[in-house]
Amino acid sequence: MIVPDPDNALALPAPVVARICDRRAGIGADGVLHVVRSAAHPEARDMAAEAEWFMDYRNADGSIAEMCGNGVRVFAHYLQREGLVEQGGLAVATRGGIKQVHIAKDGDITVSMGRALLPEESATVAVGERSWPSRNVNMGNPHAVAFVDDLAHAGDLLSAPPVSPAAVYPEGVNVEFVVDRGPCHVAMRVHERGSGETRSCGTGACAVAVATARRDGTDPAVTGLPATYRVDLPGGTLTITEHPDGSVDMTGAAVIVAEGTIDPAWLETATG
Repeated sequence: MIVPDPDNALALPAPVVARICDRRAGIGADGVLHVVRSAAHPEARDMAAEAEWFMDYRNADGSIAEMCGNGVRVFAHYLQREGLVEQGGLAVATRGGIKQVHIAKDGDITVSMGRALLPEESATVAVGERSWPSRNVNMGNPHAVAFVDDLAHAGDLLSAPPVSPAAVYPEGVNVEFVVDRGPCHVAMRVHERGSGETRSCGTGACAVAVATARRDGTDPAVTGLPATYRVDLPGGTLTITEHPDGSVDMTGAAVIVAEGTIDPAWLETATG
């Protein structure tokens, strides 16, 4: 959900965000995109010279997140629709750094997600009696990517799948389960840290593409060629390209489906 607040005048404590995102007691969302001018937010002022707008992203439980790949696309789409930015190139400030965005004429939005980090430490992911080795990928936030035979093996993902040793991810981790669909084509499910299973995760799709390229022997740093993967998620399809310099691009659509007003009196019940 998008909350426009250019001057950073709104207080959004964790209980308020969690109430908004609650699908039974609130509006329902995987997270909140708080739209703020960088100069107005203490965490983004040092980025204001390069990026006018800051994406203050919150998970569904109200916790603060470094980055949301799908969120950046929606964020950019909103800014353009409101006439706050032009079509073409755009810099967006996030807690994961400044992200470069390109808004195409056909509506597709490409986000330069930065370089993936691949820490050497790895963990095992477990669901019930099954367990899988995972690849540790950091896209500004941590991911554990596990290749499985069937996405149903991930279970209901109502709670975070245990990872062992837990010390590999001291602040928690996003867990992706991946199956092959064809050449350079995979499908995934994800449990997002602080939100549960979501229908799409942009940083997760990037982490999956990076991990798959290493598994397939198409690491761009080795081959000197870009590696592009189609990644299917329950909520749609993303195209992920990793370049020889290590940078990762994510391309997909963004749609705003509804607009409304939140009753301040109702919000007060979240903190009362």
